[in-house]
Amino acid sequence: MSALTIAVYDTKPYDREYLLQAQGAERMEWRFHDFRLCAETAPAAAGAQAVCLFVNDQADRSCLKILASLGVKLLAVRGAGCNNVDVPAARELGLSVVRVPAYSPHAVAEHAIALLLTLNRKIHRAYNRVRELNFSLNGLTGFDVCGKTVGIIGTGKIGRIAAQIYRGFGAEVLVHDRVRAEEWAAQNGVRYVDQGQLLAASHIVSLHVPLLPETRHMIDAQTLAQMKPGVFIVNTSRGKLIDTTALITALKSGHVGGVALDVYEEEEGIFFEDLSGQLLNDDELSLLLNFPNVLITAHQGFLTHEALGEIARVTTTNLLRHATGAAFLPGTLLGME
Repeated sequence: MSALTIAVYDTKPYDREYLLQAQGAERMEWRFHDFRLCAETAPAAAGAQAVCLFVNDQADRSCLKILASLGVKLLAVRGAGCNNVDVPAARELGLSVVRVPAYSPHAVAEHAIALLLTLNRKIHRAYNRVRELNFSLNGLTGFDVCGKTVGIIGTGKIGRIAAQIYRGFGAEVLVHDRVRAEEWAAQNGVRYVDQGQLLAASHIVSLHVPLLPETRHMIDAQTLAQMKPGVFIVNTSRGKLIDTTALITALKSGHVGGVALDVYEEEEGIFFEDLSGQLLNDDELSLLLNFPNVLITAHQGFLTHEALGEIARVTTTNLLRHATGAAFLPGTLLGME
């Protein structure tokens, strides 16, 4: 086969490293771009048969029209979520869209737990104190997860792993999903309930659902009011699941006891970038960063050796299959349901 040319957008050093190490990568011509994909940057894909993009690239209809006019036939998303791709428009324009549906659910679930434990036991604050030779324990009191009620919204692969980890701590775990896995729940000692019951009963609420029209701002003023006073909220899924303005109001009132985020509603142009020494032009994120009971990481839940290797393997395999006319890996082609 002739070499397949791929334009890779929003490329970071780890993307280059793992894609170039993937089996079969040497059979392709990679064009790595540091900037994000949008209608303005789409012309950089000229001469490429495929485009590889990430979560903050914007493959809307106007962008896709340009890519199609350039002869691009395939969009390969380096992740599971594809809310940034207009899949129906892609199909109309003759573009196939593939993704990596399950790169490492353990990576994201474990990061969610790490965020909760760090925030609860104030490990980040203790670390900074000790480095300054301040060994005082004042203000570092947390709570036992054992015996608490944890609510998991979304029982896909990541949500199930998170639920099982919390069960290992001795927590009671309530779960909610429109599709119930009752056999799994029975085997792992967790219980399905409706969302309102989960919110009212849980000391910790952890979100593990994709961003869809029906899940956008699923945590808003109304659902926050249903939660226990002092509730801890964890979100490692998508930032737009939470109404940030309502969350800040609940933090100010003290109704929410703590928030751990690996995603943010308006993270595009901020997360994955080094903005040190610059003015952060986002008032709500600036405010969140100043709350002592808020912990934020910059969308790094996927960032493990295993996850990066699987993302590169699935992406490269699908690119090679596209080049040879073979079927894509099962479960990776979007828009065919």
